[in-house]
Amino acid sequence: MKILHQDAKANEIKLMPETLDDLWHLYNLIDERDLVFATTYRRGEEKSDKIRPDRVEKLRMRLGIRVQKIEFHESGDLLRVLGQIELGPQDIGQHHTLMITLDEPISIVKPEWRSQHFDRIKRAVEASQKPSIFFIAIEDTEAVIATSREYGIKEHATITRSSTGKMYEAKSTEKEYLDDVADKLASSHKHEPVIILGPGFQKEALAKRLKEKYPELAKHIVIHHTGQAGMAGIHELMKMGIGGKFVEESRVALETKLMEELFAELGKNGMFAYGDKQVQSAADAGAIKTLLILDTKVRSPKVDQLIRAAENAKGEFVIISSLHEAGRRLESLGGVAALLRYKM
Repeated sequence: MKILHQDAKANEIKLMPETLDDLWHLYNLIDERDLVFATTYRRGEEKSDKIRPDRVEKLRMRLGIRVQKIEFHESGDLLRVLGQIELGPQDIGQHHTLMITLDEPISIVKPEWRSQHFDRIKRAVEASQKPSIFFIAIEDTEAVIATSREYGIKEHATITRSSTGKMYEAKSTEKEYLDDVADKLASSHKHEPVIILGPGFQKEALAKRLKEKYPELAKHIVIHHTGQAGMAGIHELMKMGIGGKFVEESRVALETKLMEELFAELGKNGMFAYGDKQVQSAADAGAIKTLLILDTKVRSPKVDQLIRAAENAKGEFVIISSLHEAGRRLESLGGVAALLRYKM
């Protein structure tokens, strides 16, 4: 994400989304009732003096809409902003959907920019400087290729060696199987770190094949043993807190680590609070060291008050994505929790 312009008087910030992760950040940044400007396409106005109107082509224009709803479709990396046209060359007052795309500027005007908004922009800018991480979780009969995203781990491909599933072509030999995994990785890899993991010896065999077939790609390989393969093995690696500095510095690893700390405190009846009532009491007492908030709850006024209370007491807050395991664990606790300075 790039910051293109800031206008403090107008409460406007102009941003340029550059990666698919930036769409996720914008989803969490835009609130209902914000005024959002973006380039879009809309049918031109028809002339009223024609008996049979010509087919009207869609015209490229910049519209400002008052946001009523925001939708992020993780499976398709698609961000839609729905609302009513407030500023633009035509159709004022009508409804329109902005399809937010990469490398097209978007301006956001808010009634008030808050701490969580600036934190989100800072995260997006910093994340754009870091490489993605490729994971290959492999065992004898199946390999999963996934990448780290700001909101979680996204699965890209599954390659199987058996013919039990209708969706996958059987791989009759180990060489064919490893070649298919290597080729699928090479088709999307762009000098990012690659972590090969799994419970057996296939990870070493794959690393060897990658060195033979794609020596440049092989320079970025790190191998780790896990008790499980597949997505479960990747989550196991994140919980173990290992995998090299890129994993340790990733957003998913941070959120996973904080949730592990929280559940460790829960296990020993230590310094924690969870649920709206407990966390509010901890905030009132100035006891919060780290406030943990599920991203789906950030837009509520109560959460904004909690963030301000935590910051006033020199605490910090971390927004946890609902799209990976750490977020699901926080959701089970009511979507809000805190690591405390002292036991309450």
